[in-house]
Formats: sequence, structure tokens, C-alpha cells
Amino acid sequence: MTEKLLRTPLYEKHLALEAKMVPFAGYDMPVQYPTGIKREHLAVRDQVGLFDVSHMGEIFIEGPRALAHLNRFCSNRFDSMTDGRCRYTVIMNEKGGILDDLLVYRCAEDRYLLVVNAANRGKVYDYLLPLMEDGASLTDASDLWGQVALQGPKAEVVLRRLTDRLPEKFYTFLEEVSVAGVPCLISRTGYTGEDGFEIYAPAEGIASVWDALLAAGAEDGILPCGLGARDTLRLEAALPLYGNEMDESVDPLTAGLGFAVKLDKDDFIGKAALLALPEDHPVRVGLKVVGRGIARQEAVVCHEGEKVGRVTSGTQLPYLKGAYAMAYVPPDLAAEGTSLDVLIREKPVAAEVVALPFYKRQ
Repeated sequence: MTEKLLRTPLYEKHLALEAKMVPFAGYDMPVQYPTGIKREHLAVRDQVGLFDVSHMGEIFIEGPRALAHLNRFCSNRFDSMTDGRCRYTVIMNEKGGILDDLLVYRCAEDRYLLVVNAANRGKVYDYLLPLMEDGASLTDASDLWGQVALQGPKAEVVLRRLTDRLPEKFYTFLEEVSVAGVPCLISRTGYTGEDGFEIYAPAEGIASVWDALLAAGAEDGILPCGLGARDTLRLEAALPLYGNEMDESVDPLTAGLGFAVKLDKDDFIGKAALLALPEDHPVRVGLKVVGRGIARQEAVVCHEGEKVGRVTSGTQLPYLKGAYAMAYVPPDLAAEGTSLDVLIREKPVAAEVVALPFYKRQ
């Protein structure tokens, strides 16, 4: 018996727009609309796109010792963070494996919002709950929220037609912003490599926000975008995806997330394991496929006929018009220009190590 899929508050909107729906992280989600993944991808690069990301999890940690708890179970440091700012981090197990990568929002000195990946929502909550001690509480509020992502160079133009209150800097946010009469939390964040906003609203109000954004962006060519374009956009920007570049067998230093790990702070879960990593641990690199073919996830990477690594994500990228991939290889093969092979249908296809990210907005 198959498990019944959950639906976001925007499910009926997707059906009305004739989206192709697929199972994802326990939800019935749009993978693309009739416009197709390529057009949706290019709309975000050139104009603006709108995504339903209501499947993401929202967990609050509150209380006078909330900050101390965050510093203990997250890799990043939060002492210097002020109200209205958010920060990327990871939560690890004792062996240094990544349980999830997430954003932490400081709403107040004693109130933080953790935005976690949909597939890891239950796992993260169950992992953190026993770690709560006096002075801090944990609440999973995911079912009370809806979330949309407005992404692209015209995102600000579109959103300003609905409100004058916008966060000005990347990784900042504002609360209680009225959009289409709905009180929203708006953060200047995203997962596409473009400027844009992630807009959180009560579940019962997110449909009004969605409709208002599509109407406000009509003259700028806004398109609703599905999971397909979300994946190609994040790959083009070399943003890691949990389940591909990260899981409980991969540590954040190997994953190239050292910027979110503060080894000089007081002890935190996973720190000892990171300090014990060998210097020759694998590293995440970018590959441009020089030969014919597309390097997919789990494809074997070879050097001079010997297996040396694996592909974690790969596809044909619409904006760059080429086949690219991310992979894990030994550090002595990670230099730009290194020639490698990727096994595609069991045949070696030439690839070259290139800089990450593949795409960076001007």
C-alpha cells in the first residue's frame, strides 16, 4: 500500500495551471508547467519566476537558552547575529555526517526560526527534541505555514508593486509585511543563484500571495516554476542538495561548506569528527563534460582508467548550454583544468575540472 502524499496549500493552484505533479519528499509537487523546464529556468535567469516551496519545514526554538542550544548543535556561530538576519548552517551527527543543511532566522534574542529541508523535517525535530534542556523549547510549525520563492533579476521590481517594505541586504528579513492583505515574513534569500525573496505566510493566506505575485509580475514575464527548474538552477549555481551532495555519510568540509563551520567556537556536535578528518579527504568539484553525454548522479569518475570518485549531480544546463556536474574526487585531482573521465553507459567520456559556481550573476 502506497503512502498518501501530502499536499501544499497551493496544490489546487498547480492543478489549475496544468502542472505535471510528482512525488517529492512525501508531497505531491509540481515538477514543471506546460511551459517546460527550460523556459522556466531561463525566466528566472532573465526575468522572474515563482516557486511553491511550502513543503519546507519551519521549526522554532525559543527561550532564554535558545542561542546556547543553537551553538551546540549547529556548525555555524550565532552570537553575533542580530534580529532580522539569517544564517546558513548544518546540523551533524557525532561522526560529522550531515543531518540537514538549513537556514536559521533570528526573530528575537530568545526566538529563532529553523527552515529545514522537507525530507528531513521529522528527522531533525526528533533529533533535536531530546537535546532540549531547561530554558529552551522546540516547536514544529511547518503545517501552519506556506512559502513561495520569487527569484530573478526582476523579483524586486515585482514585489515592490505589492509592498514598500523589503529587506535590502542578502540574508536579512522582515516580519509582519503585508502582501495582498496577508502578514508575511520576507527574506532576501533563495536557491537559484539569482537575487530574490522567500516569502512565508500563514497556510490559509499563501494562495492570495501566490495569485498577487503572478498578477504583479505579468508584465515582466513571470512564470510559475517547478522542481525541475529549481534543480537545474541550483546546479548551475553549484548549490548543494541534500540527498545528492550531502547526507549522513558526508561531512560539511568534504561538501565544501567550510564557510558555515566555525571550528574555533566552543564544542558542538560533530566538531571532534571534523578535527579528526584526514588531510586527503575527498572534495567537491565542478566538472564540464567535454565529450558527448550527460553525467548523472552516481556516475563513476575515473583518472587514467582508475575509479577515483563519483558524480553527485549532473545535467544539461539551459543557461550555460552545456553538460555539467558536481562530483567528489581526491584533492590531488581537484585543480582546475584536470582531465578526468566519467562513465556514461559504461563508456568513459572526457570531462574537465572547472571552477565553482558554474554560473554567477553579475
